[in-house]
Amino acid sequence: MKNLLLLLLSFLLAAAPAAGQRRVRVACVGNSVTYGVGVKDRATEAYPAQLQRMLGDGYEVGSFGHSGTTLLRHGSNPYTRTEEYRAALDFRADIVVIHLGLNDTDPRNWPQYADEFIPDYRALVADFRRANPKARVWLCLMTPIFHGHRRFDSGTRDWHALIQRRIAQVARTDSTGLIDLYTPLHCHPDLFPDALHPNAEGAAILARTVCAALTGRYGGLRLPQPYGDGMVLQRGQTIRLHGTADAGTPVRVRFDDLERTDTAGADGRWQVDFPARPAGGPYEIDFAAGKERRTLRDVWVGEVWLCSGQSNMAFPLRSAATAAADLAAADTLGRVHLYLMAPVAETDAAPWPDSVLTAVNDLRYLRPGRWARADARAAADFSAVGFHFARLLADSLGCHVGVISNAVGGSPAEAWIDRSTLELRLPAILRDWMHGDYVQEWARQRAALNVKNAAAAGQRHPYEPAYLFEAGIAPLERYALRGVVWYQGESNAHNVELHERLFPMLERSWRAWWAAPEMPFYVAQLSSLSTRPSWPHFRDSQRRLCGRLRQTWMAVTSDLGDSLDVHPRRKREVGERLALSALRHTYGRTSVIPSGPLYENFRREDGALRLFFRWGEGMRPAAPGDTLRGFEVAGQDGLYHAASARVDGRTVVVESPEVREPCAVRYGWRPFTRANLVNAAGLPASTFRDERF
Repeated sequence: MKNLLLLLLSFLLAAAPAAGQRRVRVACVGNSVTYGVGVKDRATEAYPAQLQRMLGDGYEVGSFGHSGTTLLRHGSNPYTRTEEYRAALDFRADIVVIHLGLNDTDPRNWPQYADEFIPDYRALVADFRRANPKARVWLCLMTPIFHGHRRFDSGTRDWHALIQRRIAQVARTDSTGLIDLYTPLHCHPDLFPDALHPNAEGAAILARTVCAALTGRYGGLRLPQPYGDGMVLQRGQTIRLHGTADAGTPVRVRFDDLERTDTAGADGRWQVDFPARPAGGPYEIDFAAGKERRTLRDVWVGEVWLCSGQSNMAFPLRSAATAAADLAAADTLGRVHLYLMAPVAETDAAPWPDSVLTAVNDLRYLRPGRWARADARAAADFSAVGFHFARLLADSLGCHVGVISNAVGGSPAEAWIDRSTLELRLPAILRDWMHGDYVQEWARQRAALNVKNAAAAGQRHPYEPAYLFEAGIAPLERYALRGVVWYQGESNAHNVELHERLFPMLERSWRAWWAAPEMPFYVAQLSSLSTRPSWPHFRDSQRRLCGRLRQTWMAVTSDLGDSLDVHPRRKREVGERLALSALRHTYGRTSVIPSGPLYENFRREDGALRLFFRWGEGMRPAAPGDTLRGFEVAGQDGLYHAASARVDGRTVVVESPEVREPCAVRYGWRPFTRANLVNAAGLPASTFRDERF
């Protein structure tokens, strides 16, 4: 019955009384957040005051917050020793909302008395039930404590997480309600000026969250952002459809000839599962929740990919070198479906107006997309790389392919990693990011210019660490994918070593979010550009990363670069190379060569080095008649000299008269390289370096 009786009881207690009846009493019990520290006017802006306005005249909300108090009765300032505690009991509330635990993260408290937390919390719940045996008690998962808190790294972060688990455990075992105040606020550090207390806007989010839980009103039937006419669902996986509705509402979903039902829980969430299907369609999906109904049409089952990163992924098809032919052919690609999440403003060198600044702070930087067939009109502004990736897959697989693009020009990798991961693994990158040296200087300067006229304290920007996860990944609500295509690095090439920590974090972050530990990533390597001396190092780092990370492959693009333009226009080849790799590694097309010659090792031979490659069949110069270019060798002195190179079967032999005993080799080691080794498929070799000094 999915706690239906519990929900009905909740509704009876939370419903506004009829004329002449006593108002429903709501006791807000807690510490400084409940008291209202952090807001300018407690009487009107503290969360209990805002909750009173939201609930209306049928309710009487009492505020019983006391700053600095602990749930622990042996803690530094136990709530049960305060006047507010006694007043809350005397209030004999019909509904009790308890938000305690933040001060228990103090080193004076949790390390000493952690074992007493559960019995102390159960005792507090029992106190309120004795005061009113009919009272409905709600426990709250705590509001966040952010990275700016002085004790965040030293223990507060970890103790906060442990206490959250204890609160959820008490709620389960003591049959109370549970309200999650953490999730809706964790993506808003700008609303916590001191990293602990929400301001008035943050208190409003807190009050809305409590109000929805008490009343069960979640805005009726709502579907995730990517759901819509023309969408593609991932084949070969359980088809999981979900959304929200008012608590206790029966939800019926009909998909083709099958029907599933669920009841919206106390948090408003519902979910139904349909068996995995092969590629096919079109289908209709009908959703009904109470009297509300919504039907999605032209729904297909096929392959779904996310194309993300920065400007070279966002680069539109209309600007590509092959745009005329691509757009002319787009109308024939009925199997390709596009979903574009476009920014409300580009990160160009200009200050943003107030409307954009407000949208950014509200996590509305990326507009919700709409699924569209890949005709010339829809494809023109879509990612050229994403378009060609999907085009080749749809043609090769013979099924419909949906591709989502949410790339943001100039964005660093850290902006795409979820906040919890950064808080745990690299919290320093979150602190005063616009004035630190983790984020690339160019990105920090551009962000400062964009928000130059901001009036709001803590103004946000899409380059902020964790921001684009919150504004661009979370809104997808775990929409089922086959995998990810990633084209990014220009804004992290300043610090190769840092990126070697960040990119694995990004993969772990997204795989955890989608609960898909083997979700593949296909990475476009940085191209060639004469003004970026760090790029050879970065390209080689990408090669090594993709070699050691599971389910991660790379497409080489250094031969497609423009010596003077960070946005080379030859995007068709990039998309196709990524698709070839996916056809081999994800779809098992063993006849497809997925990569150019991939360096593996070398062996010393009489003043020369013999280089071994994977995918090295038919190696040759890119243009017939050319000699191989781009190889260098070095001896123990570490000084590199140009080397001659010749193909010998599936190996390449390199040597230089200036290096008698070579022990190091590198290839394509220029910001803009004309290195020209390819294999029989015409696919280029990656920049690489191998040193054994």
